Amino acid sequence: MNKTPASLHGGGLLTQCLVAQGVKRIFCIPGESFLAALDGMYDTDIDVVVARHEGGAAMMAEATGKLTGKPGVAFVTRGPGATNASAGVHVAFQDSTPMILFVGQVASNQSDREAFQELDYRAMFGPLAKWVAQIDRSDRIPEYISHAFHIAQSGRPGPVVLSLPEDMLSEPTQGIPVPAAVLPSGQAAEEDLHEVVLKLAAAERPVLIVGGATWDATAAEALGEFAKKMGLPVGASFRCQDFLDNRHSNYVGDVGIGINPALEKYVREADVILALGTRLGEITTSGYSLLTPPQSKQELIHIYADPSEIGRVYHPTLAIVAQPGPVIKQLRDMAISRAGGLWLSSAHEAYKIWQQPEETPGALKMEQVITHLNNVLPDDAILTNGAGNYSAWLHRYYRYRNWRTQLAPTSGSMGYGLPAAIAAKLQSPDKEVVCLAGDGCFQMVSQEFGTACDQGLAVIVIIADNGMYGTIRMHQQRHYPMRPSGTAMKNPDFAALARAYQGFGVTVSTTAEFAPALHAARESGIPAIIHLKLDPSALSPKILLEG
Repeated sequence: MNKTPASLHGGGLLTQCLVAQGVKRIFCIPGESFLAALDGMYDTDIDVVVARHEGGAAMMAEATGKLTGKPGVAFVTRGPGATNASAGVHVAFQDSTPMILFVGQVASNQSDREAFQELDYRAMFGPLAKWVAQIDRSDRIPEYISHAFHIAQSGRPGPVVLSLPEDMLSEPTQGIPVPAAVLPSGQAAEEDLHEVVLKLAAAERPVLIVGGATWDATAAEALGEFAKKMGLPVGASFRCQDFLDNRHSNYVGDVGIGINPALEKYVREADVILALGTRLGEITTSGYSLLTPPQSKQELIHIYADPSEIGRVYHPTLAIVAQPGPVIKQLRDMAISRAGGLWLSSAHEAYKIWQQPEETPGALKMEQVITHLNNVLPDDAILTNGAGNYSAWLHRYYRYRNWRTQLAPTSGSMGYGLPAAIAAKLQSPDKEVVCLAGDGCFQMVSQEFGTACDQGLAVIVIIADNGMYGTIRMHQQRHYPMRPSGTAMKNPDFAALARAYQGFGVTVSTTAEFAPALHAARESGIPAIIHLKLDPSALSPKILLEG
């Protein structure tokens, strides 16, 4: 039975406000500091997913934001809970993902006394969030929630953190929820986009680089149509490979870590670059070398949602403040026919050549693992990963066919893959979800496999085990050869760990064993771990560890 307004407490009003904003699910680690909020959720249909670590809960919320375009929501308790959750807030910040983190806080009459687990969240989260605030009065909850949802989704999307004093949540209130946030269209002026089209049409060697937030399935479709009509090579910025079907004749690969040398050459030799939605940060520009700051030799058109980002590093020829998702639909409708010619066809051919597997050492070859995934997974399967050299095989050899089938942190955060997989399976239970993780990456969040089991989510986790922090070992070998220090790992039996959680677990030591192991995991219908025992010398598709 719903509570009457007269008996509603702050936590109940907060929950009603979340319902009004369209929130269907929250992720949390319960804490006594926000019990009233949990009590409020008892009377709603909001799905409360209990994670095993606040970092995991925050990353689940961030992944939900990526998947839906609406703020993912997490609740954590004060002090240690908030500090643990900061990893997920950092992902949302650098990945431009709408997200709201609610943090329990000490009672108002205890503030500024260094009470038990008290922190100043404005100071703590200030560099990581678009807005950090504390709700001190329950009657202002609707105002703050409305403001938070507007900020998280407006301009360049990102995280908002709201602190909730426990006495504020428990006090009676009679506030009224505010309707869901209403956002600007994000479109650009037609005269500006007309100039974009003319510049691209006149270019001899154009390149379109896409990335960022506010895209959706219709925008991804419009991108393919626009690129086709105007004969444009399309490169995806780091971990945005699902923005265009990788089989599309205009797709030329990802512009990020481990870039195809041929694609790197095309970007350097371009005469016009349209950066649509991407920040042109360190990773996309290969350490600010593909385009030389402050004014690149390539004519730069930069379309981005945040005016403070445009011109921050690179001086553009044409700058437009707008959202890439709405803009690409406008551009599609304004496009004029232009032949891509040899410039486009050779760039696409270079991508196809780059797709051909290069053999790496050992009995179990990651290039063949990814090739098999590419061959057997359906087009709408969602693949997730965190950070580590293991992901280089995935980025290079897997072909993403549908929008929002890649979930990975552009921030390079370890541990992201498993929480993201859980969020994806909850959001799309009918889709296959496969997480790739390194041995180090997985163990950042291994406890969240328990969350998958608790929720009955048949995610498949493929763990690439080479017994080391492989990426760091690679850099170590480059800078301090033959002096390994602090990078080795002694790992558990990950397959046995899966079975301990009552999931499916299997160990794979040879390439021939992988296909039947994957088939068995897919058929099991329960959360699964496939433990890959790799040759430590195979650090990446191109780099071998010697000695």
